Amino acid sequence: MKRFEKKSNVALKPASYKVRINPFLSTKVACQVQRIDPTMIMSVHAPVPSKPAEYVIDQPLVLSRRARRNRKSPTQRAAFQETNISPANLIYPLFIHEGEVDIPIRTMPGRYMLGWRHGLVEEVARARDVGVNSIMLYPKVPDALKSPTGEEAFNDNGLVPRTVRLLKDRYPDLVIYTDVNFDEYSSSGHGGIVREDGVILNDETIHQLRKQAVSLARAGADVVCTSEMLDGRVGAVRAALDVENFQHVSIMSYSVKYTSSLYGRFRKVALDKKTYQINPANTREALIEAREDEVEGADILMVKPALPSLDIIRLLKDQTLLPIGACQVSGEYSMIKAGGFLDMIDEEKVMMESLICLRRAGADLILTYFALQAATILCGKNEQIMFN
Repeated sequence: MKRFEKKSNVALKPASYKVRINPFLSTKVACQVQRIDPTMIMSVHAPVPSKPAEYVIDQPLVLSRRARRNRKSPTQRAAFQETNISPANLIYPLFIHEGEVDIPIRTMPGRYMLGWRHGLVEEVARARDVGVNSIMLYPKVPDALKSPTGEEAFNDNGLVPRTVRLLKDRYPDLVIYTDVNFDEYSSSGHGGIVREDGVILNDETIHQLRKQAVSLARAGADVVCTSEMLDGRVGAVRAALDVENFQHVSIMSYSVKYTSSLYGRFRKVALDKKTYQINPANTREALIEAREDEVEGADILMVKPALPSLDIIRLLKDQTLLPIGACQVSGEYSMIKAGGFLDMIDEEKVMMESLICLRRAGADLILTYFALQAATILCGKNEQIMFN
């Protein structure tokens, strides 16, 4: 153990520094304090030197550890990088509609409402080419099919079930996540059945969500995502799936879904969602929701939005053994895109940094509109990005 004995630094001679300094208001006082020959002090009126004075030290600092030694070359920085990301960590969210033409989404540069027969299939093919084999489907349901009780959500021949069957026929190994969500099918735009006095009915809505989850599983969905933040939804959906012999279908629960201003709105909502989504100021409430979802049978816990919730992602990672997901929402995507367009930031670097930070916080899966763009970059770097 003698090798590990540390020598005392008490008797070491302090390092002496020879430094040229500018004068204070009183040259004599400055020289007395610093014990420097007054002739070495430049006059305040002396011309500015062409180059700054060099600092000279007689003896280096006595440091037992210099962290910079592990950062001195690209190879070492790559070897010691603690967090990495690959296309397998990414889920690609895709918007679909009944038409044939891909429609640009104005608030999300580069994103489209894809035609379910052609545009979607082509986009999925592009994603698979760069290693992204997990997608999430979001439908744009025609207004004529919406209703206060959302029956279209569990129509076995509806837009999402038809799309799932189409994709599974083309790509059997594609992992398809589907949204178990009421607001896409509700005429009110809310995440539940709205009573006449404006109250969102919890249990009555969950009865409909159970049917929706079973319909999606029947179509071939691999994962159903309970995203409404209604009480008891995970347990109810798990029971409904098991009764119908869909024990193999996973549940990704949006366990922590904040009432964030970063969510893009594709339709008007008459009332806010603060009675069923979480106050962004709360941490303990998020932990309560996540623990309850785990007890009820969730397989994956999702946090939304992603970057403003890094602390919550880390908290859940430390509190559970379940995989953690992070949903990088439309507002996060659009801010980075806008900053890049205005040349205020390097879009590519900020995009990749945002994703690696989510991984560092503890996210196993990242639902991001950048999935295709990021994976394309990763494929050019042996599916692993190094911040060199």
